[in-house]
Amino acid sequence: GDLGPFNPGLPVEVPVWLAINLKQRQKCRLIPPEWMDVEKLEEIRDQERKEDTFTPMPSPYYMELTKLLLNYASDNVPKADEIRTLVKDTWDTRIAKLRLSADSFVRQQEAHAKLDNLTLMEINTTGTFLTQALDHMYKLRTNLQPGESAYSQDF
Repeated sequence: GDLGPFNPGLPVEVPVWLAINLKQRQKCRLIPPEWMDVEKLEEIRDQERKEDTFTPMPSPYYMELTKLLLNYASDNVPKADEIRTLVKDTWDTRIAKLRLSADSFVRQQEAHAKLDNLTLMEINTTGTFLTQALDHMYKLRTNLQPGESAYSQDF
């Protein structure tokens, strides 16, 4: 379809899908977001490691954006390899925290939890495990209720 009008040399904000499409057709140069900088990402990684709780991320789609931009426009991202490593380190730290939180949640047989500052991708990573664990806990609790026959079974 028709796009634009775009003026050569002037930056313009467009959706990510359009920017990547134009980049693939060699019609533009991508400018990474402000947070996609080695120093800022080092601060974010260090803060995440230091805190017990989840810290706010610079974008709710930081992982997706990093992957897309580094896969399709790494030549436009300064220090792309360092950025990839820093984002991966931050991701690993957050996922480890999430697993520890889920483990603690299940061990303490809690009924609900509040996890702030998680992205959808992080939630989806452990969502299946957590829902299955809660389902098993529910089944175990209902089978241990007093007054039920020891021979009852679910079909």
